[in-house]
Amino acid sequence: MKICFLLLKAFAVIVVLGVVAIVAYLQHPLFGHLPEGERLTRIAQSSNFANGIFHNQIDTPVQTTDQSELKMWMETIFGEKGNPRPKGTIPAIKTDLKALDAKQDQVIWLGHSSYFVQLGGRRILIDPVFSTNAAPIPLANVAFDGTSIYTADDMPTIDLLLITHDHYDHLDYPSILALQPKVKQVVVGLGVGAHFETWGYEMRTVHEADWYETIEPVPALQIHVTPARHFSGRSFTRNKTLWVGFALITPQRRIFFSGDSGYAPHFAEVGRRYGPFDWAALDAGQYDPRWANVHMNPEQAAQAAEDIRVRTLTPGHVGRFSISPHDWDDPFKRITAASRGRSYALWTPEIGRPIYLDGRAQTFSAWWNAVK
Repeated sequence: MKICFLLLKAFAVIVVLGVVAIVAYLQHPLFGHLPEGERLTRIAQSSNFANGIFHNQIDTPVQTTDQSELKMWMETIFGEKGNPRPKGTIPAIKTDLKALDAKQDQVIWLGHSSYFVQLGGRRILIDPVFSTNAAPIPLANVAFDGTSIYTADDMPTIDLLLITHDHYDHLDYPSILALQPKVKQVVVGLGVGAHFETWGYEMRTVHEADWYETIEPVPALQIHVTPARHFSGRSFTRNKTLWVGFALITPQRRIFFSGDSGYAPHFAEVGRRYGPFDWAALDAGQYDPRWANVHMNPEQAAQAAEDIRVRTLTPGHVGRFSISPHDWDDPFKRITAASRGRSYALWTPEIGRPIYLDGRAQTFSAWWNAVK
């Protein structure tokens, strides 16, 4: 009996220490900060905010199966799957971003959902993640070999930093800190500014916007903040900040970034309001039938491309991190097939290869077929 009591006491101590450790770790600044005060007062005025959280435009359960979320993730991590990570090294090109002519409109994919953009003479970063682990837990979401070729040191002065939402594979704490001396202005969805304020950014440089609001932080460049069908959160609390896409418009170009999004009618509305687009990056990876509402599969991305009336499409949310059990190259193969006969051209550059937006002819290979 005494031994049982001692074992029970030891177990209780371990549990308490574990809880204390978790609570202490959750105080780490990488988790950011939830909106409060005047920021929360402004959020409460949004038509997309009710009962203390943001809501999608249409009903969007994150899970589309009856299993618990814990069981879903345990099944994803430990269950049978194909090849979510490549066995070989992903090909990439290290373009010198600082040496580029800022007057030349172009986009350089940095992997996953990160982009370096030159538009209207401005240099723009979207969802930069330079860390090799896109998660708050070490080794939980490690980048593919060969894809981590850029760091904050490789970036020139950034006129505009745009963040679609606060998930770790889009809002990377170490990258945001490292970029701070180089960033002039920031554009985010409502509430996301709370993270930037906690991380030391001056709030006069941070613009927070609701869906269909327009930000004009510099001359001759409009940033239209658009809806997405997704969710947000960096800990156990969800949907306190807004998830968005971005339509960037100058007198010469129109480009669009969907952010993470399931397929929904908002794509057609974005096309009506801001299209046609010269180029777009659409969420086309990390899909699964168990969370079918919050990420598009490639066939849905192909339809969304036509909805927004885009001339050229590049698949996004692919090629660097694996969050879904599908084969790592499945998005590339399926978007290639789904794009045949469509109204747009499919462009699939390697990481670091420039995409020119001036109308010149460009061809892109199926580079993923060479990865063994």
